[in-house]
Amino acid sequence: MTGKPMHAVLIGLGMVADLHATAIAATDGEVRLAAVYGRNPERARAFANRHGGPRVMTSLDEIVADRTLDFAILATPPDARAPYITTFARRGLPVLTEKPLARTVGEARALVETCEAAGLPLGALLQHRMRPAALALQDRLAQGELGEIATVELRVPWWRDQSYYDTPGRGTRARDGGGVLITQAIHSLDLMLQFCGPVADVQAVTATSPLHRMEAEDFTAAALRFRSGAVGSVMASVTHYPGGAEEIILNGSAGSAYLAANRLLIHRHGYPAEEIGALSGTGGGADPMAFSHDWHRAVIADFAEALRNGRQPAITGRSALPVQALIAAIERSARTGQRQEVVDG
Repeated sequence: MTGKPMHAVLIGLGMVADLHATAIAATDGEVRLAAVYGRNPERARAFANRHGGPRVMTSLDEIVADRTLDFAILATPPDARAPYITTFARRGLPVLTEKPLARTVGEARALVETCEAAGLPLGALLQHRMRPAALALQDRLAQGELGEIATVELRVPWWRDQSYYDTPGRGTRARDGGGVLITQAIHSLDLMLQFCGPVADVQAVTATSPLHRMEAEDFTAAALRFRSGAVGSVMASVTHYPGGAEEIILNGSAGSAYLAANRLLIHRHGYPAEEIGALSGTGGGADPMAFSHDWHRAVIADFAEALRNGRQPAITGRSALPVQALIAAIERSARTGQRQEVVDG
């Protein structure tokens, strides 16, 4: 680190907020949790007491007026993010937001364009891109070690108890933008796009199973055709008790790769098998927060370094649009029963 710590305000003190605070504390002084803001002042004060005593802010105006803040981290539900981002764009306060950017691809695109017009850095917490095994696979693909990718398989066999959806608004389109696709599978779908490039079109089915009382889908299956010519399949679910690691399988002309959470197996023609990393908690079971803070820490530290050095963050808001465009196409296909083109995010 060079220079003073970057001061962040954390907005939204729900389920993921403690993980953010822990991740910030693990940046070794690169980032300081300077302030927190939540709708419930008593809860905000209790949160601050647990995490080193950051200031408790009481209004959006107070955040906007504080010129000591270097950036904001948004951990609110998706339906609440737009007012903060548009206000901070006018103020010139960079924003790092939880996924998804917004409930729909149209809303997300508008937020990205607002920040770009203001020259404001906007980052997205698609932290699975920072997993060491995912970075290793991205590097191997860039070197062409698997040859031309021909087929792709993605599985997200997760589980959520009904109590998860009993929280008001959870699993609704009005608050979250949908169900398993935009809330859970978005990370794996985003990784798949990083590895394989854009999808051309999809044929899909979504369902709300008898295992949950919720508005949006808890199960999705889709067939994909990539613009590269590869074909693939997706299964995303929160009906798979007790929940397992998400998996991406790539089959290429020179070998295959199997990525399960942070464990990567590579089989190349004529070479010994390679194993990188190990299975780790993913939040795929009854406890959604049963995973390491390391990947959030990596995204937050990179965002702070990008601001310090005047470069783009590793995970920009614009780079988060393609996965929302893919999710939108899957949902359209499920509604219409027809193959749908994926419109660029």
